[in-house]
Amino acid sequence: MNHKITFLLSFLLPSLLIADTTKDVVDLVDPTVKLGQELGWISIIPFIAILLSIAIFPLINHHFWEKNFGKISAFWAFLFFIPFIKFAGFSSSMTALSHAMLEEYIPFIVLLFALFTISGGIVLRGNFVGTPGLNLLFLIIGTILASWMGTTGAAMLLIRPLIRANKWRKNKVHIMVFFIFLVANIGGSLTPLGDPPLFIGFLKGVKFFWTTEYMFMPMLFVSSILMILFYIIDNYYFKREINDKPPSTPVNFSIEGKLNFILLFGVIISVLLSGMYDLGHTNFLHLKYQNILRDITLLILGIISYKMTSRSLRDENGFTWFPIVEVAKLFAGIFITIIPVIAILKAGDEGILSGLLNMTTKADNITPNENMYFWLTGFLSSFLDNAPTYFVFFNSAGGENNVIILMDEMWKTLLAISSGAVFMGAMTYIGNAPNFMVRSIAEENKIKMPSFFGYMVWSCLILIPIFLLYSLLWFF
Repeated sequence: MNHKITFLLSFLLPSLLIADTTKDVVDLVDPTVKLGQELGWISIIPFIAILLSIAIFPLINHHFWEKNFGKISAFWAFLFFIPFIKFAGFSSSMTALSHAMLEEYIPFIVLLFALFTISGGIVLRGNFVGTPGLNLLFLIIGTILASWMGTTGAAMLLIRPLIRANKWRKNKVHIMVFFIFLVANIGGSLTPLGDPPLFIGFLKGVKFFWTTEYMFMPMLFVSSILMILFYIIDNYYFKREINDKPPSTPVNFSIEGKLNFILLFGVIISVLLSGMYDLGHTNFLHLKYQNILRDITLLILGIISYKMTSRSLRDENGFTWFPIVEVAKLFAGIFITIIPVIAILKAGDEGILSGLLNMTTKADNITPNENMYFWLTGFLSSFLDNAPTYFVFFNSAGGENNVIILMDEMWKTLLAISSGAVFMGAMTYIGNAPNFMVRSIAEENKIKMPSFFGYMVWSCLILIPIFLLYSLLWFF
């Protein structure tokens, strides 16, 4: 355990040292905006390259990828950052790096670490047999829980018992894919606790239950169609292998590791309180004290869970550190190479993507085009971090100074941004962190998951028609 914690903390300490050397340069509140006005297309090549590496290397040589994905991620990060230092200057580039790592990556990975560790100590026992009805029940429960304990928490809590219930089945890839669609993404639509973009909105003044009120019907509409489709598909495969079905016996359901539910509640409260109280900020990078306190608390809660939960329970759960280590290494590279992409988007009309952002208004250049807000936010959230993508389009629609109007008169615009960021995180493995973790856990359990592009075939065939229907009903 110690070397895993050391690995995670190793990302924090260099960033703290870098931040201390750059505290007197440029505007530290948002150091990337000015850079975004100057960056060209060549700056986003390393980001595209790391995405292609994630997509292609496992197909070409899966063994090589498993042994070297961390090195590949680091290679593209360095290939971007060394020229970036020369272009932006040492001080500005170090500030941009510190901003990305301290304000975005560290909170992201610390929250994942806490949820992954704590949920991995909860064992749902029972001789479950993976029938279409039981699998659908798992998806329904997970979709409901995701809004209240986060998509990562709900996904990590239920993925292992769902895998055990379907261990006897030959055709189960579709179960994992729909689990990612619903539990790891769309289920997190109803509260700021569910998904990071909605929490960003909460921090910027969107009322806590605004998402519950306005996202309820869209979430119900999309998830209901998906659940009906899932039941039809699962029933088809189930009938083809019903002869191998284990004999039905009483479930004898029980839960072990109950202490972790208290720790999980502590995670939720820590995240929520960090958005409700302002304790001021540090002199470097304007890091907020409440966020530092939150991240330290989350680390402590994760360590308590690991120390207090018996090893036998984690072994029974098939718990290993590989999924969180894989996500930590890959997303470290992604968060670094994504710096120019987010900076260009934040630059608005002054950046090379200004034409894309201008599509969010109609011909008069004033009236919001809700349909385009939905699709542009969603498309970019499929490949970028959906929290800063949400923030960019939230600001484009008026932002914090216009939040009352956004919640009232412009509710369709805010709904389009919110639902685009949350729903379309399901379009790729990197659209939302739990997607990658579910894939990793499934493959650890000998389920051959689709490749990066293979998964996108599933998501495009199933999700795009549903999203088209949703956008026609809500935004035209």
